[in-house]
Amino acid sequence: MTLLADLMVPTLGEPRFDSPLADFIADRRTNEHYVSEDDRVLLHDTVQQLADLGLPPEQVPSFEPGGPRRRLFFAPGSTRVGVVTCGGLCPGLNDVIRGLVMELAEHYGITELTGFRSGYAGLVEGGPEPMRLTPEVVHGINRQGGTVLGTSRGAQDPDAMVDRLLTLGIDLLFVIGGDGSMRGAARISAAIDRRGETIGVIGIPKTIDNDIPFIGQSFGFVTSFTEAAKSINAAMVEAHSAVGGVGLVKLMGRHAGFIASYAALANHVADFVLIPEVAFRLEGSGGFLSCLEQRVKDRGSAVVVVAEGAGQDILESAEDTDASGNARLADIGTFLRDAVVRHFAAVDVPLTCKYIDPSYMIRSVPACPHDAVYCVRLAQAAAHAGMAGRTAMVVGRRHNRFITCRSRC
Repeated sequence: MTLLADLMVPTLGEPRFDSPLADFIADRRTNEHYVSEDDRVLLHDTVQQLADLGLPPEQVPSFEPGGPRRRLFFAPGSTRVGVVTCGGLCPGLNDVIRGLVMELAEHYGITELTGFRSGYAGLVEGGPEPMRLTPEVVHGINRQGGTVLGTSRGAQDPDAMVDRLLTLGIDLLFVIGGDGSMRGAARISAAIDRRGETIGVIGIPKTIDNDIPFIGQSFGFVTSFTEAAKSINAAMVEAHSAVGGVGLVKLMGRHAGFIASYAALANHVADFVLIPEVAFRLEGSGGFLSCLEQRVKDRGSAVVVVAEGAGQDILESAEDTDASGNARLADIGTFLRDAVVRHFAAVDVPLTCKYIDPSYMIRSVPACPHDAVYCVRLAQAAAHAGMAGRTAMVVGRRHNRFITCRSRC
């Protein structure tokens, strides 16, 4: 069972400064525009779930709500901030960078914003030279795909990164990245804590797979399944135009099939959707290949969507990891393609198989309007939390409320 203590976000100390955000409220300063330090967002969202816990209200698992605070730990105008993007590309990275810079510069008066290049490789001595981030520098970057800071995979020594932060006088570090990047951020926080320093570390989790615990939706997900739906439609056109046409589309999704499922639901042309959460048999009666064969016989064509993490139990594992520490997956896309070709040849059924893997085309596009707005609001929530002295945490959204949540190694 998740306990309240597991979700509590650490702080660097008592707040010392008044927030400057009241200056932007004009004559409405008496209104409640700040987050109450005593308020919480519940983990569970039904009465039955709460009743099953059998806990008093003050012990019910809950999150700290995201938003601006009345009092800050870091001084507006004089805080030094660092930003780094790590891991693979994802739609919306530049939107988050821009959102952080604009919020911190325009509302908190921060002028010292440092962008670390090439992921954690830029956070150690001898790494790529950092760049200064200003509103002028980030103007218009939201219209570009990728990240203006560059990125890389792979860990660096946490103490070496802390040394770099101390040398540059960084007070607050924002890490935008995936699972491995958030583990790295947690290790940086732990190293800072061991050394008794007061540097905040705020994570903005990035995964287009949409598989972050407790968080309803990750940024870039809507853009990704929207783009993926176009590839499925292309596979359908190819399949319908050929004799014995089979359109096979491999999409992202190492451990979760959200992109594959949502993209398939978006246009309703997929006949089979294979995802990591549901095992399937390849051969034999009722197996995937015989079902696919029958669908082609019945309708003349078929469209298959497979997430990259599907069917790993029927493949030979590579049994190693990438630079981020993630297990390398066997290629289910080419495996299925070859298996389909062999099967149709063996049963002497005509086949025209078209294989599409649009993964990198999807990862590199700019964010759609929905994701663009979400990215900016995530960045703002992260900025508010960081300035208030929160650390070792990530931002997200649950029950349509922005929240902060403790991160762990």
